[in-house]
Amino acid sequence: MRHHGRILKSGLLTSIRRFRAALAAPLALMPILLGGPAVFAQASGQATKPASNEDVFLYRGMGSSYVCNARSAGIEFPKAVGIAAATYVQLLNGRHGGLVASAGNKKLTNEQLFAGAEFQIITGAMQFCSDLVPADVKKKVDEAIKKQAGAN
Repeated sequence: MRHHGRILKSGLLTSIRRFRAALAAPLALMPILLGGPAVFAQASGQATKPASNEDVFLYRGMGSSYVCNARSAGIEFPKAVGIAAATYVQLLNGRHGGLVASAGNKKLTNEQLFAGAEFQIITGAMQFCSDLVPADVKKKVDEAIKKQAGAN
């Protein structure tokens, strides 16, 4: 809880960066871990299909459920989100070659996939276990959603 005041002041983007910082060592291994599922998908000879809206909804639900369960077990919020997001990105890379139907035919970078995964997982956790999401994170996400809605 000590660092939540700093996260509140620095914005949602900085909050996400802090979540990543908490997982620096595991994320350093991500290229190795992400390569495995992608290699298996390619080795099977099957062409990878972009993740459909249904796929994204499933992965979001899985990640959010993980965060809710991890938080109930006492895992710190940044760690729970980071692990869930890394798993989400593994699925998108391994099963879909980093392609998401809503992004067109452009392969997304791991950075883009990770940022999108974190945001979706956090909004899902806010929906399913709001009491386990830190208040400052909820506030920043709500502000980002309102800002995005105003831009459209």
